[in-house]
Amino acid sequence: MIKMEKFDTQNPQQWSTKLCDCCDDPGNCCITCFFPWITFGRIAEIVDQGSSSCYNNGLLYFQWSNIGAPWIISCINREKMRVVYSLPPDPCGDCLVHFWCGPCALCQEYRELTNKGFDMKIGWCGNVQKNLVPPQVQDGMDR
Repeated sequence: MIKMEKFDTQNPQQWSTKLCDCCDDPGNCCITCFFPWITFGRIAEIVDQGSSSCYNNGLLYFQWSNIGAPWIISCINREKMRVVYSLPPDPCGDCLVHFWCGPCALCQEYRELTNKGFDMKIGWCGNVQKNLVPPQVQDGMDR
């Protein structure tokens, strides 16, 4: 399986968008407001490099929502994402961001992965297949 490259933790990257830039992607903003488990599932599948599905992650988020604590599972996922991409815990810690601004945090994470070149709607496997390069044909085998 193709693994996502980890970025240098000595040189932290910056978030490509701000936490409250939700309306930069109005379609995702609407989905996240009404169905946050869909956005969470898509993000988690990419962050987990396909080891878990969008459906299972979305279902997990939905179950945590039913007990009033979706921020717990989403803050863990945000931390994973920050480690992979060497992102700072801006504007505050992961759990605080998801506790107070959960939908905004999900939108920011979604935009970040989109800006890094992922097509969030096709999942991990679709992104891997999209980026596979076919082998080059060697010259000199003429008849």
